Amino acid sequence: MWALRRHANPLSVKLRFRGLGIGTYHACCAKAEVSSSSGSQEEATSIFFSKSYHTGGSVRNLLHHQTLNVDSEFSMGRRGLSSQAGAESSGREDDDDLEDGFSELETASGGVPDHGNEDELISEPELSDVDNDGNEDPSALESLETDAGGKKYHKTKAYSEIFKVIISSPGDPVHVALDKWVGEGNEVSRDDCQVALFLLRKRRMYGRALQLSEWMEASKKLDFGERDYASRLDLIAKVRGLPKAQYYLENIPKSMRGEVAYRTFLANCVRASNVGKAEETFNKMKDLEFPVTSFACNQLLLLYKRLDKKKIADVLLLMEKENVKPTLFTYKLLIDTKGQSNDITGMDQIVETMKAEGVEPDFDTKAVLARHYIYGGLKEKAEALLKEMEGGNLKENRVACQFLLPLYAMLGKVDEVKRVWESFEKGPRLYECMAAIEAYGKLGKVDEAEAVFERAVTTFKKLSSRHYSALLKVYANHKMLAKGKDLVKRMGDSGCRVGPLTWDALVRLYVEAGEVEKADSILNKAAQQNQVRPLFNSFMAIMDQYAKRGDVHNAEKVFHRMRQAGYFGRHRQFQALIQAYVNAKAPAYGFRERMKADNVFPNKTLASQLGLVDAFRKTAVSDLLD
Repeated sequence: MWALRRHANPLSVKLRFRGLGIGTYHACCAKAEVSSSSGSQEEATSIFFSKSYHTGGSVRNLLHHQTLNVDSEFSMGRRGLSSQAGAESSGREDDDDLEDGFSELETASGGVPDHGNEDELISEPELSDVDNDGNEDPSALESLETDAGGKKYHKTKAYSEIFKVIISSPGDPVHVALDKWVGEGNEVSRDDCQVALFLLRKRRMYGRALQLSEWMEASKKLDFGERDYASRLDLIAKVRGLPKAQYYLENIPKSMRGEVAYRTFLANCVRASNVGKAEETFNKMKDLEFPVTSFACNQLLLLYKRLDKKKIADVLLLMEKENVKPTLFTYKLLIDTKGQSNDITGMDQIVETMKAEGVEPDFDTKAVLARHYIYGGLKEKAEALLKEMEGGNLKENRVACQFLLPLYAMLGKVDEVKRVWESFEKGPRLYECMAAIEAYGKLGKVDEAEAVFERAVTTFKKLSSRHYSALLKVYANHKMLAKGKDLVKRMGDSGCRVGPLTWDALVRLYVEAGEVEKADSILNKAAQQNQVRPLFNSFMAIMDQYAKRGDVHNAEKVFHRMRQAGYFGRHRQFQALIQAYVNAKAPAYGFRERMKADNVFPNKTLASQLGLVDAFRKTAVSDLLD
């Protein structure tokens, strides 16, 4: 763990380690100029702070509720987590496929991390095992995968009569459909209800899942246990937001309001990027004397990776003091954080530490490494890693295919993409088809991407909107508006329910075609008609275009709609909005106060932008005129 903390920032000075008798340590984040995947402007980050602490006293509430300034004292007394420290940018905005992607990499071992950036409340029924960012989706609670006796449900073979009733009655409230079904003499079992909840969550039909949970309790046919309450809490957070979820948490029977419920709420706070509420919940868990777990610490690491990288070292310090071992997910977060800062050496050091601790990187971790090697211009190193992932026999190592295809495409290796795809072309799996569509799209091979899509259509009985969206994204990236419209019509004719992923692809399609107002209208209507929250990136694609135009009025409207949808407290939003004022050459009154109200503190980019729109900014000319 000490090695991890030493590498938690891109540069570290030499340290003297004497067990727990650690003196002062210094951690700094090197200035990195890293171009984003879209070629956006580079940003440099710099952090330097030092801490001193002694080993006496309680370790509870370790992280002090104050800004982490240089040479601030760091006593091990009873302290709270800080939400005041200024967040620093990673130096490269995550590309669309990585937006908030890590929140959902860790399976819910009693907690409920949800998909991130991926950010719908209720969505189209999809059978894919991945979230919106291409990462494993563990949105279901452990209680949804196991019954009271600990039996695991098989994800592909799970069957439920109750689920069948709900799906076959889309126009009726769940309680109406189920009351009628029970009235016909059918019996309700816990096993059937749990499988139904699992399948609804898997399709991200959170609204229907919440109605089922409410019916289960109201019907008095099943006794609610701790995990049932935690599951309901998670669904309320997804569908109705954190305030309603917190109210529900506070009213769960005390005997059932245990660690599972609190860490479920913590994960949803992190999902919403609500720093203050997440830290408050973490401290509440410590006050209730719940053990400090790797799950809770990983949630904080995820939160600070997004919003305040300076505090990652503090969480690692807490984990070391509480003897909490880092998990595979911990290492993934740290590797990605280093990679975003373009600190390849630090990233490799974390991998070495990881292996030394007996934790082997999985394919997803290696894919994260390869992406950062490519971004960093180390193409030979990336290609060597891909060959390692491929192994001696690709057919025996087939699971690597879904990672290799898009990564070879990022390297511009057309022949390698073709070779990997052709090795499974005669009997492809659906996720391999999606990876091939993405890869050919990155390479500009639209015809090949279309051919793979048609192969998927003929091979599999029915595609979901997620699979249509893969090709739709290719059309958007190549400004093929007419083909995109035809695909959407075909999608509607097939009976697919359109959700946030499809809206996102449509928004990008129209934005790339220069029809920003149309994209804005589509997103607004879709959200109102379906009462579903669009993706964060969908809003930003539109807001960025208004900012480029200097259209302050429409940029403010999008900013307001994002807040209504629950997206707030992120630097990215404020950067786009301020840029609208900059391009319009208009003063922005009270902007610092607006940011402070959202607990957002200027990083280097924001500070420079604020200087340009400060209505009271003094210049040499203004001083002469005064």
